[in-house]
Amino acid sequence: MTTDPSTAPLQSDDLVAVKKLRDAFADIKTQLGRVIVGQDAVIEELLIALFSRGHVILEGVPGLAKTLMISTLARCLSLDFSRIQFTPDLMPADITGTEVLEENRSSGARELKFIAGPLFANVILADEINRTPPKTQAALLEAMQERQVTVGRTRHRLGDPFFVLATQNPIEQEGTYPLPEAQQDRFMFKVFVRYPSFTEELEIARRTTALVMNEPAMILSGNQILDLQRLVRRVPVTDHVLQYALALVRQTRVGEPGVPKHVRDWLQWGAGPRAVQYLVLGAKARALLYGRTHVQTEDIQALALPVLRHRILTNFTAASEGVTPDTVIEKIVAETPSREGELQKDERFKKIFAA
Repeated sequence: MTTDPSTAPLQSDDLVAVKKLRDAFADIKTQLGRVIVGQDAVIEELLIALFSRGHVILEGVPGLAKTLMISTLARCLSLDFSRIQFTPDLMPADITGTEVLEENRSSGARELKFIAGPLFANVILADEINRTPPKTQAALLEAMQERQVTVGRTRHRLGDPFFVLATQNPIEQEGTYPLPEAQQDRFMFKVFVRYPSFTEELEIARRTTALVMNEPAMILSGNQILDLQRLVRRVPVTDHVLQYALALVRQTRVGEPGVPKHVRDWLQWGAGPRAVQYLVLGAKARALLYGRTHVQTEDIQALALPVLRHRILTNFTAASEGVTPDTVIEKIVAETPSREGELQKDERFKKIFAA
């Protein structure tokens, strides 16, 4: 009798790696805390995405240390960091690289030589990604999905790990180019970076106006990160947790059987299959970060907002009532039974699973 690898327990060697991952998580948070004040939830979601091989959109007003957070994380992980300032005149070759004609001094022959662009790093900060035209935005698609760029007829592999962090400013939207839905779907999470509390802002003012600034220490190497990414894939997940993740995602699809009335009233369309994949992968990474070797429905619930908020689109009715994507997701989570066996007994979810 063969064992389903998706539900098989981790082995003793894996359990050692789980402890190492949890310790690394705590150490990274400590080191980031020497530079970044607060933003614990944002840091946790960034690390979950990193260990799941995902990419992240960070949205927040200027001055919330988004860039500093990302560059500090890269230093903690001993990874190459590259910042790309997306502007209206940025061209695809400016980020992927280009071929130049160069003369061979020994033979005198001319040959094309590829000059790598800033995408050839481990951590990419795509700053204000919605300020550049779609042609340049699309240049990221192949890199994010295939871990490669194509210049001319040649494909160039990108290094591993490869982690794209794109920032957006929610205030100034004039002259911007909203990301196409196909590209937004490539991002595992959309994370909101919010204002700090009074106590946190007081500490920020104290630290950033002092003479000495703290520097983070290196915690993990690139190869260690790759090992931990492979470990995340091996975390077992039960059918109940998979069905729960599917129930959340399928309830966002307008017109499907069993969809709640408020979803039909407030949404234009819902999330696709990639949302389920990222929910499960992220839940596996979160379970490990919390020292568990199995996934629970609470892991799915904790990641529902960052995974789904950029994959659903609200309509005019929702806008007129002040309803946001987060409002819809929170209502879906609140109304979906999480205990094992409850989904199968509910008539509404029988329709959803039978569709």
